[in-house]
Amino acid sequence: MVDFLAYTGLRWGEMTALRVKDLDFVRRRANVHQNAVGVGGAFVLGTPKSHQSRSVPFPGFLSTPLKELCVGKAASSLVFGAGVAFVRPPDSRRGWWMAALKKCQIADPNFPSITRHDLRHTAASLAISAGANVKAVQRMLGHSSAAMTLDTYADLFDDDLDRVGNALDEARMRSTTMSSSASI
Repeated sequence: MVDFLAYTGLRWGEMTALRVKDLDFVRRRANVHQNAVGVGGAFVLGTPKSHQSRSVPFPGFLSTPLKELCVGKAASSLVFGAGVAFVRPPDSRRGWWMAALKKCQIADPNFPSITRHDLRHTAASLAISAGANVKAVQRMLGHSSAAMTLDTYADLFDDDLDRVGNALDEARMRSTTMSSSASI
């Protein structure tokens, strides 16, 4: 679940509402149609936060573990957990989430707390680092506009400025090299 959230940027409710039929292993996409939100100890099923379905890419290395989660389940079964009940979010004070942070040596009083929602930021920064444009990240995260994505993740784009300068240098070098060799 952690890897899936960190590489897709889905919200917890979108992830736990994902059904086997929502996974497209050929295109490596998770088709997000529903969101399961905990209300008063029960889950209420609704649309994603944006009220629109979306197709979210997942990397190839997640295909095998996702396929293993789907083995023996009907198309309408939930992907995560036993397939019949929505997976509850982890307790942010104890339980498996805190144990995982501690194992990674992140559960340190001097270290800022990491929440499962931070995995959306991880997904956004990984996508941006991989060269995804803002519109692609907007669609992946289900934001209503690219402006919202920029406002939320603007700090992630600072390194892009260095890449832009380097890319412009490389493009200029290629064009001058090509024009020099063309005149020979």
